[in-house]
Amino acid sequence: MHATAAASSAVRCLVSSAAGSNHGGLRGCLRWHQPHHQHRRRGGVGRGAWQWQATRARLDVAVRPESYREELDLKIERARAHFLSPSAPAADPRIDQQRGDQGEEEASGEKQKPSTSAAIIKADEDDDPLPRTEVHESARSHFRLRAEFRLWHEGDRSYLAMFDSDRPKSPVEVPSFPMGSARINVLMPAVLEEISRSDVLRKKLFQVNFLTTVKGDAMISMLYHRRLTEEWEAAAESARARMGVSIIGRSRKQKVVLGDDFVMEALEVDGRSLSYKQLEGGFTQPNAGVSVKMLEWARCAAVNDTAPSASTSVGTDATDQSRSSAAADVQRDDDFLELYCGNGNFTVAMAPMFRKVLATEMSKVSVAAARENIAANGADNITVARISSEELTQAMDGLKEFKRMEDVDLASFNLRTVLVDPPRAGMGPDVSQFVSRFPRIVYISCNPETLAEDVRRLKATHRVARFAVFDQFPYTPHLECGALLIARHGTDAHEGEEPGQTPDDSGEWYPIDQTFQSR
Repeated sequence: MHATAAASSAVRCLVSSAAGSNHGGLRGCLRWHQPHHQHRRRGGVGRGAWQWQATRARLDVAVRPESYREELDLKIERARAHFLSPSAPAADPRIDQQRGDQGEEEASGEKQKPSTSAAIIKADEDDDPLPRTEVHESARSHFRLRAEFRLWHEGDRSYLAMFDSDRPKSPVEVPSFPMGSARINVLMPAVLEEISRSDVLRKKLFQVNFLTTVKGDAMISMLYHRRLTEEWEAAAESARARMGVSIIGRSRKQKVVLGDDFVMEALEVDGRSLSYKQLEGGFTQPNAGVSVKMLEWARCAAVNDTAPSASTSVGTDATDQSRSSAAADVQRDDDFLELYCGNGNFTVAMAPMFRKVLATEMSKVSVAAARENIAANGADNITVARISSEELTQAMDGLKEFKRMEDVDLASFNLRTVLVDPPRAGMGPDVSQFVSRFPRIVYISCNPETLAEDVRRLKATHRVARFAVFDQFPYTPHLECGALLIARHGTDAHEGEEPGQTPDDSGEWYPIDQTFQSR
């Protein structure tokens, strides 16, 4: 830990929702804690540690590269703790006390407690061990491709602001946003300059949203408490030309599009360029670098029960290549089902690995976006159906016919692998029961707590063969996870693997991506 981090005892918190992360509220924060001398154990010197606190504090949008790994370790411990037992406290973990005690034991020579993140967790004798963690880190700064700001007016001055959830009426000015992409940070002052020179653009403007891409596209949405006129449109068109972006003007029951109401993204996944059309107001992954790692991990999990070899030195091109090539040239001879497919983010990445793909989604807007992305990537083996998981169960079991499925020949599919990417509430009992019929389940989760609940529901039929974390939201309590669940009976082995093969039980961290630092 750098001295600059240790020197400050101030509470550092981040309201992730203020940056448009889809995670609302101030759930917790990380504080550097240096134990006072009178509280140290006999014979010990003690050491500081980042600790989860329930403290409320002023919003902070700073990045902390010097403590990034320390904070990520705590999030991983917190995620794995959900798998300890059904009664394990998930929402309010007290891992910080364990870490503080462990640090003092290191100094005093006392026996250390094993860290939940570095050991294989076992709740009781009847539970399977949770595999070691495959860690996928984020860039330390400029990782967010989208952001939402309130536009605050004070006299003749306007500025971009965020809010502490504990003081929702007290704006905090955000002159720069180091978590945001480089393009967002260039556009922030540019927008303010355009607003300052035009009363037409400034009048009753209350929110400004940015959406950018790795490819370089950018779109700005401007939200108003008034109807937009032709005069506004002319002023916004001039501003758009100067900034080189698309502008969307919105007010109640009104949408004015100048340029496009979407951006195009291009991601390199396992050596192949994938194109995605991202609609204004639609869901997109905010952290493209981590999103690529999620796609590559899902592809690898579809054909490999174990993670790629960790024998190569971390940080070299060979390590990166070993991860990417694990699934780059593999093609299965069966079919793939995806639930909650959204705009086809995983669909187009997984399609080349299978004979045929069936993707389901309930949102009309998402289904339309998915079909556009499928066409843009030339994938001709994908069928998208607007149907719920419950309805699909009835259709597959022949219990009911649906007009929306009349062009889908379910009997022609040999579905053996299913990918689920459910909302924060998880799959729940009904969908969990449905997916239990598939030999291979690739589970992407934005909530480790509900992932653990669903894993328990599937305990009788499946075991967790791989467990990964993806740090989509650095410096916040949120952590994306991935789990590969393999059926306990039957075979689904590929590439010479034995059915039921499990990772070794060394308890060491799995250095899966090129940014992992040996500890």
